[in-house]
Amino acid sequence: MTFNFVLPSTIRYGAGVLTTLNQLLDTYAAKNILIVCDQGMIDAKILDQILVQIKEDKNVNIFSAIEANPKDYNIQAGAEMANLTNADLIIALGGGSPIDAAKGIAVVAKQGGHVRDYAKGPIADNCLPIIAIPTTAGTGSEVTFSSVITDTKEQFKFTIKSPHIAAKVALIDPTLTMTLPPAITAATGIDALTHAIEGYTATCTEPIAEALGLYAIEYIGKYIERAVKDGNDYEARDGMMMGSLLAGLSFSHADVASVHCMAEALGSMYDRPHGLCNAIILPYVMMENLNAVVHKYARVARALGIDEQKDDIAAIKGIEKIKEMSLQIGLPRFSALNISPKDFHKLAEMSFKNGSNNSNPKPMTLEDYEALFYKIHEDC
Repeated sequence: MTFNFVLPSTIRYGAGVLTTLNQLLDTYAAKNILIVCDQGMIDAKILDQILVQIKEDKNVNIFSAIEANPKDYNIQAGAEMANLTNADLIIALGGGSPIDAAKGIAVVAKQGGHVRDYAKGPIADNCLPIIAIPTTAGTGSEVTFSSVITDTKEQFKFTIKSPHIAAKVALIDPTLTMTLPPAITAATGIDALTHAIEGYTATCTEPIAEALGLYAIEYIGKYIERAVKDGNDYEARDGMMMGSLLAGLSFSHADVASVHCMAEALGSMYDRPHGLCNAIILPYVMMENLNAVVHKYARVARALGIDEQKDDIAAIKGIEKIKEMSLQIGLPRFSALNISPKDFHKLAEMSFKNGSNNSNPKPMTLEDYEALFYKIHEDC
């Protein structure tokens, strides 16, 4: 086996790491900082916790016009603001949407054009440096070198990917997640579980990504119910943040697969929350993949605490546990997304065309995706 394992981001982890922020800004000689976030960071007063760490000798501007499933026009507007304010560094604050958006802004601000241009072409190394500060235990975007953006004209999600767009530093403080409401804790937590399982089982995975994915599954399985039940349980918040981090490292060095293909299609057409879509779809895709990856799904089950020696039985019990766990932590069923069956064929086409389709353990056709959408719909 031949593979590369590139980790372009420095990780600073633990309660209190935010106090090193201004030192980092000095390290990068940053004077004009653009903070990329969404309105939720302002409303929750989390932005205030960041601003208090930045000394008065720095010029700070806020770009908060980031939507869920970040749109191409969000990126263009953010890049324009970065240039107008002479930004020399970006602080990406929030969940996956602001951090993914910041990666796109970092490219377009320095290299011009439209963010869609970079889906196919190479990305040069002259991007604005990013310090990423995650506030959810879900996406792992703070340590990945890809960014998923919605093309609003084509209603299709595309990915830009390069080590050059990765955060220079990921400042990961689990205490920032302690104000997350239970519903978001639940959805982002199963989102992280999806990253771990798909990173572990993708056809292009490798041993380091597999190890990271399995350990992430163990963390998330142990702590997710506690984190949802009691947001002030620091041990649980810490465990979930570590699980999310490990899962991000896993899938970024492998790939995601059919769960994401379907979730991204739903996000493109219906603008539904990405993490929630992943969470709802995950057990159904796992059941679809079962015969192709029984041994690995058995190991997933054991990482979730299931004591069963027979792989085929363990794998099914693992899928059932994920379904049960999702209901236990209050995640809705597919019907809550309000998706019309008349769009299933189009959604299946988008899923099939997704760049991660070939990474799924079982080869998936357009017809497979359409049948699976109907199956999930009938069950929920």
